[in-house]
Amino acid sequence: MSESAVPDDLTGFTFEKAVAELESIVARLERGDVALDESIAIYERGERLKKHCETLLSAAENRIEKIRLDRSGKPAGVEPLDRE
Repeated sequence: MSESAVPDDLTGFTFEKAVAELESIVARLERGDVALDESIAIYERGERLKKHCETLLSAAENRIEKIRLDRSGKPAGVEPLDRE
């Protein structure tokens, strides 16, 4: 499947799926056997995937920060992860 056939909407992409596609793009660009116009298009797709991954990582970090620890380092309370 060509990169142009892939929809720009990444909302349904999991972190793992986005990283896998990003790695595929990097490999193609590193090989250097892609035409200039296609290289630019897949590079732009890679930038969107990178931003999507950053957004997902930031959300995961925010969810993890909701876990509170007591003085001994044990979890004192956990807020529901779905609370948004």
